[in-house]
Formats: sequence, C-alpha cells, structure tokens
Amino acid sequence: MSERGPLLSTLERLFSGPREAVLTLDEFVSGLEGRSYAFMIAALDVPNCIPTGIPLLSTVTGVPMILLIAQGYRGRPVPRLPRFAGRCGLPRGKLQDFLARARPHIERLERAIRPRREWWVRGKARRVLQLTWSVLIVALALPIPFDNLLPAWAILFFCLALIERDGVMAILGWIFTGLTAMWTAFLFIVGPYTILQIIRSLL
Repeated sequence: MSERGPLLSTLERLFSGPREAVLTLDEFVSGLEGRSYAFMIAALDVPNCIPTGIPLLSTVTGVPMILLIAQGYRGRPVPRLPRFAGRCGLPRGKLQDFLARARPHIERLERAIRPRREWWVRGKARRVLQLTWSVLIVALALPIPFDNLLPAWAILFFCLALIERDGVMAILGWIFTGLTAMWTAFLFIVGPYTILQIIRSLL
C-alpha cells in the first residue's frame, strides 16, 4: 500500500509537469505504487456493479483482473501491462484540466473513504482479505448467470479498502462476500431443480 497520502495528492503529483508532455499508462501505473493493483482492478470492476445486462461482461473484465492478481502473487510491485497498452497516454495538460473539474468529487469521495479501523487492512486480516478478493475475482470471471452483481460490489469495496486503508470499506466488502456466498449457494440449489422441472414439463 502506498504511504504517499490521499489519492488526490497522488494524482496531482502524477499529472504535474509541462502541459504538452505525455503521461503514459506505464508511468501512471508505476506512480500509483502499492495502490496500482487495487486501482486497476476497481476500474475494471465498476461496469459490473451496474446491472447492464451485457452478455459475458463479467468474464471480459474478470479475465484481465485474474491476470493482474496473478502478477501480484508473483511478487511484481506494480502490474506489467502489454507494450501497446503501456505506451498509450494523454498530454498532462488534459489530465490537469480533468483533475481540476473532478477535484470536488474526489474530495467528497476522500471524506467518505479514508484511513480508519486499519486493523481490517493490516497484517493477517489484510492477507485473508486479499485471498478472498482473489477468489471473488475468479468467481466473477466465471460465466454463471445472475451471479455477478454481489461479487462485483464485494470486489469494489475491497479495492477501496486497500486503496485508502479504510476498514469500514473492508467490512462492507465482507458483508457482500457473505451475501455472495449465500446467493451462489441458492443458485446451485435452485438452478438444477429448475432445469429438472423444465425438462419434465417438456417431456
């Protein structure tokens, strides 16, 4: 976890510089340091937190999350992106303008999500959280109908907990993890029964 202060300060540091200079995605990810994995997974996960009904969306976004998690377990301090993606970037001027517009929203977010109850994101509790986080990401990537929304929210809360060392977000993540487990168990019980009833009705 980065100890460089609030996320807004980190973004200001990364976006600073001559307006015409380009900030590449590789540079951005490296600058996030310990926050990089949680930040990128959160960005991929957000579309799954909205019931869009897009087929296989959770698989399309979940597979890159699994690849990111795998890099983390291999001990990479920050993710290594494909060369074509890492070289993409935007002029720092555009990023500075975006940050100026987004500042009030980020400040409100930081007031809501901040370092607190850090026991939930340190030591053994952190390792258990990260392991559960990984399992949820794998579950999200599986093409299981009607089983994406709850794990997506659990993953997002865990990401926020890791980005800002927020134990309250970790608690919410655990609550949604429990709901995910109960809902998944319900689907595996009801699903085969429903399929069997449909087959019987057809025969």
